[in-house]
Amino acid sequence: MELALYAPDLGYYSGGAVKLGKDGDFTTAPEMTSLFGETIAHAADDLMRQSDAHILEFGAGTGKLAADILTECAAAGITVERYSIVEVSAELRARQQQTLAEFPQVTWLDAFPPAFSGVVVGNEVLDAMPVSLVVKRDGQWLERGVIWNGSCFDYKDRPCSQELVEQIPDADTLQEGYLTEVHPVAVGFMATLASMLTAGYEQNGKGGAAILFDYGFPNTEFYLNQRHQGTLMCHYRHHSHPDPFYLPGLQDITAHVDFTAMAYAAVRNGLEMLGYMSQAGFLMSAGIADRLLQTSPEDAQRYLPKANAVQKLTSPAEMGELFKVLVVGKEVTLPDCFDRADQSRRL
Repeated sequence: MELALYAPDLGYYSGGAVKLGKDGDFTTAPEMTSLFGETIAHAADDLMRQSDAHILEFGAGTGKLAADILTECAAAGITVERYSIVEVSAELRARQQQTLAEFPQVTWLDAFPPAFSGVVVGNEVLDAMPVSLVVKRDGQWLERGVIWNGSCFDYKDRPCSQELVEQIPDADTLQEGYLTEVHPVAVGFMATLASMLTAGYEQNGKGGAAILFDYGFPNTEFYLNQRHQGTLMCHYRHHSHPDPFYLPGLQDITAHVDFTAMAYAAVRNGLEMLGYMSQAGFLMSAGIADRLLQTSPEDAQRYLPKANAVQKLTSPAEMGELFKVLVVGKEVTLPDCFDRADQSRRL
């Protein structure tokens, strides 16, 4: 999966094909409406007041989310001294540089900075990280690998490391034949994130926070019996299917996020759990309805497209409940307006 997504020049994210929008394979929240980024800008403002006026975005897509955040910050008088983007895709970085040419505070990085104080933003980043497939056979857990059988790719299982098994809650009680994913790369990402924010606090006494949007579940829902074939899914030209061997390098391969594992990795490595909620709960608490009403409902030509986009972002039947928001940080707190939406107890 790592090779299919990130092999230099050949992987899905490191190659040159268009990935987002109507000409790509899927559409993300920032591509739907600028209200998504505008709302995040105001949430980030509250957190930057407690830390530094810096934003760090992972996997910035076309750059539209960054542009929307920075445009709203400029309009609302919110100071952003530096906006850094970590991007592994050369094609996406080129699009970002074109989109963000008018914002001089934007810089690009190839990897995590060693220390950071401010706000980290990640929209659909965790689900783009390679996962390990594991399956239960004869009471033992096996890791599912990939072979070339002479004519095509195929699966082959091998004994599973104890490290992977330990990431599966109630591994002994799951049914025979249960197939699922574990997330060692994403867990490592959370550990590095924690190290970066902790180092930032130790260097200058200012903490920071990470706001991570993605689709997934707490582990009590991730490992339900009815999810016995896992969540691995592929996307190609706005069609979804389960075959990762179809056009490797040209299609997205993704899996839902185990948010309990992500939160635990962050806390275990020194961060505080600040909030976990649905995307709808986060956006409504952060004021997306107020942003929408800045356009008069009487101006139907401008208002209705925005209202339809907000409905997609917040409706339980669309992205509102499937997508979650995890907020972790160091020596900062979320404003009280998020208290009612918080579902951290579910983790």
